[in-house]
Amino acid sequence: MKAWLTLLFCGVAASAAGADTLTIGYQKGGGLLSLLKVQGTLEKNLAPHGYQVRWIEFPAGPQMLEALNAGSIDVGSTGAPPPIFAQAGGVDLLYIGAEPGTVHGEAVLVLASSTLRGVAQLKGKKVAFQKGSGSHFLLVAALQKAGLAISDIQPVYLSPADARAAFVSGSIDAWVVWDPYLAAAQDTLKARVLADYTGLRQPNNFYEASRRFVSRAPAVVTTLLQTLASTGAWANQHPDQVATLIAAQTGVPLAVAETWQRRSHAGTVPVSPAIAAAQQQVADLFYDLKLIPKKVDVGSRVWRWQQ
Repeated sequence: MKAWLTLLFCGVAASAAGADTLTIGYQKGGGLLSLLKVQGTLEKNLAPHGYQVRWIEFPAGPQMLEALNAGSIDVGSTGAPPPIFAQAGGVDLLYIGAEPGTVHGEAVLVLASSTLRGVAQLKGKKVAFQKGSGSHFLLVAALQKAGLAISDIQPVYLSPADARAAFVSGSIDAWVVWDPYLAAAQDTLKARVLADYTGLRQPNNFYEASRRFVSRAPAVVTTLLQTLASTGAWANQHPDQVATLIAAQTGVPLAVAETWQRRSHAGTVPVSPAIAAAQQQVADLFYDLKLIPKKVDVGSRVWRWQQ
């Protein structure tokens, strides 16, 4: 019996060792990827392909795409700006899918005690955000609408965790961040929204993959995206269940997860020419503002999966 168990264990270990791995980068506010991780649906769907899944958490999109460039992950999900900064930096990524953005899921925040009442009053103020993140674009767009440029403020580049500490201490005047950090700040700090995407052009969120992985395993990428689409359709119909699952998986309070999910809407789709054109407008804006060193061509990096 002991010898049989030893042989069985060795066989299982050898099988696991021989399996290919899809390594996915996700964020604490990673939406459907966080849900996939806790549900285990993707692992089941990829088993027939001989793939197992490994998950690595990142604080924000820019760090995730650095890992993609280094080969530490195969796929990630970010807002609109990170892949543009990554493209400009020479990262060989592909846009493999898109999600709709959220109007109220990202915002420019101030403390409840702040005297600031509008974006125009941010002139000369210290504003913290993750450089190259979706919040970077929101800030640029909100400032433009208020007749200001990013050069009119004092940018403070901080990760969400570090920015929250600076926000609480009062060492910065405003903080631009996304859910669930946004929902948590509103819940526990009673932070006040100066601006979100209301009245502004709404960019998409994206799934990105390394070109080498897409070339090696296109069927795996298609299965991932199909799983995201079906999971998203279920999530849209069951926000309370999603909030409970996400709260348990991320450790955020249930009330925060419920707020986060109420203002989210999933809709995984291929990157259409119209979505690529909208992303190109974001890229061109960043180039015009000299936030990236060279122009990038979004359309040349789109991989169209067949639904």
